[in-house]
Amino acid sequence: MNRTDAATQYEVYAIRYASVHRMRSDNFIGHDPHDGPMPLDFFVWLLRGGGRNILVDTGFNAQSAASRGRVLTRCPIESLRVFGLAPEDISDVVLTHLHYDHAGNLDKLPKARFHVQDAELDFATGRCMCHAQMRHAYSVDDVVGLVRKVYADRVVFHAGDATITPGVDLLLIGGHTRGLQSVRVATQRGRVVLASDASHYYENLEQGRPFPIVYNVADMLDGHRRLLAEADSPEHVVPGHDPLVLQRYPRLEGDELGIACLHLPPRG
Repeated sequence: MNRTDAATQYEVYAIRYASVHRMRSDNFIGHDPHDGPMPLDFFVWLLRGGGRNILVDTGFNAQSAASRGRVLTRCPIESLRVFGLAPEDISDVVLTHLHYDHAGNLDKLPKARFHVQDAELDFATGRCMCHAQMRHAYSVDDVVGLVRKVYADRVVFHAGDATITPGVDLLLIGGHTRGLQSVRVATQRGRVVLASDASHYYENLEQGRPFPIVYNVADMLDGHRRLLAEADSPEHVVPGHDPLVLQRYPRLEGDELGIACLHLPPRG
């Protein structure tokens, strides 16, 4: 296992903020012979270490939840108060991609810098958005909100893999969207990879079954392999939407809605 010194190790928390009912047939390309309920959870991730508080993704708000039929259990930004943090305590935000459930609420983070891939903002504002099917998972208000942050000098662009601070690396994966990035984080148990939507569920990754919202299927499948290569073991890869995350990892004490401690070993 590749460990780093304590100065570059982070605590990593998966904060569930919403959910939606889905069926297995909704979550895989190709026929599923055992169709049945397979709900999807929505998370943001908090990284704490070295005197920094970094948020990975920003979730959606009540208006988006109502318009898309999602059950919003808490505001993902207000959930930071569980840790004794105010929104202005977040120094950096990694936007893994710009779908509505990952890139809302930007104006609730007054001091943060936003890290995004060149390819993602190009994708979200370019010719692919002329197709209704391609733009369905984007919110124009969220995308425009990020463009406003560009003009306010609060966006950091990346063209491929990058290190935003020692112990926190960005991995350009693509597949789900053109500029999807995952995040590798040094923790006390080794290098954890937050897949985000490079793998929605454990089953997408473990069985090589791509999720049906996809820009490039080959890149998505290659991304599954890369996630495993960049983490210290398969148990160090955390999918972006799987309710099993809250079952497999220790829960944060004092929170009833669901926060998993990913820097701690999985249960059992």
